[in-house]
Amino acid sequence: EKEFKKWETRSHKILKRYRDEQRTLGRGDGEVQFNILWSNVQTLVPATYSKIPQAVVSRRFKDNDPTGRVASLLLERSLDFEINNYPDFRSTMKAAVLDRFLGGRGTAWARYEPHIKASQEQLPQDGAEITEDVDMPGEELDYECAPVAYVHWKDFGHNVARTWEEVSVVWRSVYMQMPAKEERFPEFAAKIPKDARPSEDRYPKQQESSNEDEGSWIIELWDKDKKKVFWFHRKMKDFLDEREDPLGLQDFFPCPRPLYATLTNESLIPVPDFSLYQDQARSLDTLADRIYGLINMLQVKGVYDSTQKELARVFTEGSNGVLIPVKNWAAFAEKNGLKGSVDIMDLDPIARALKEAYTAFGQVIQFIYQITGIADIVRGVTDPNETLGAQEIKKNSVGLRLGDMEMGAA
Repeated sequence: EKEFKKWETRSHKILKRYRDEQRTLGRGDGEVQFNILWSNVQTLVPATYSKIPQAVVSRRFKDNDPTGRVASLLLERSLDFEINNYPDFRSTMKAAVLDRFLGGRGTAWARYEPHIKASQEQLPQDGAEITEDVDMPGEELDYECAPVAYVHWKDFGHNVARTWEEVSVVWRSVYMQMPAKEERFPEFAAKIPKDARPSEDRYPKQQESSNEDEGSWIIELWDKDKKKVFWFHRKMKDFLDEREDPLGLQDFFPCPRPLYATLTNESLIPVPDFSLYQDQARSLDTLADRIYGLINMLQVKGVYDSTQKELARVFTEGSNGVLIPVKNWAAFAEKNGLKGSVDIMDLDPIARALKEAYTAFGQVIQFIYQITGIADIVRGVTDPNETLGAQEIKKNSVGLRLGDMEMGAA
């Protein structure tokens, strides 16, 4: 967790910028900003993951095997029903993709939930009892499902490693209130400190609270080397639960490799996309503020002869075909009339500066699009003078960069 602390701090700052919290919460300092981060994320998320994938289960060898064909069909329909009938997969994938484009890491966590019911054959029957064992109801599997849970980027962790293949321990923090703790850990429910809220950080408070609404952060840790799963609380010495490989998965972990942004072979600490063009984003903010100021300066302003007070009415009351009377016309005419009594500020320098600011603004945006790989064809913008071949080249170029992101999201 110490290794990832700097990354978490950076991700918090990126989230605040994405949400534009200073302005939305009324704490803005008056400077105009251009939220290119929000625009890029809103473009890349649907471009990468826009619809639920279709489950496809096929046999490796297309030989005459009716049993394999039926088994593939059963698995495909089961997966299709699980994905489309329950909303957890849809919401989890969308949240994970959003985390990937903001903080740089999106994580999902699969669970297995069997639902048990009393066996119908062993339910107590009316009439004479032969033995006590006959009336004891048994249990049988009612139905089972595999929900996919979203894990917030702050609530997921693993041991320090260079690549995902070197990861041997993963964990997640789960917020649990008293009913959930009593159901999951009945022996320890009353002993687990109530020191957290769902909106707070995963680290517990120093002092335990007596508020019944507060819960606890429970750590669920999977150790691949030991093939064991541990549940514990940071302030308790004993494990709440310990089990031997409960799912028996091929790769042991209940989570796949997270969706990562930029990585190198030396570390699994991701580099958020915004960090790669944050300097250009600051330039956009500066230009946006300058443009806003220049636009406000584009006003007709000037001075007039104070002896001719009627001249002030020319801009306030004058309209089409309305004449403003002037006293002592002869003296007014000797001063070269309206041109000699009124002087308007020249707006040409401001207009030229505004034009240059807009030009620089567009160039900086193009720099950002080159860094992120967002072409105009992705944003739905096209040049009518471009040929079909030019657009195909752009499409193929975008496909090379977005294809890697789509493979990660899949």
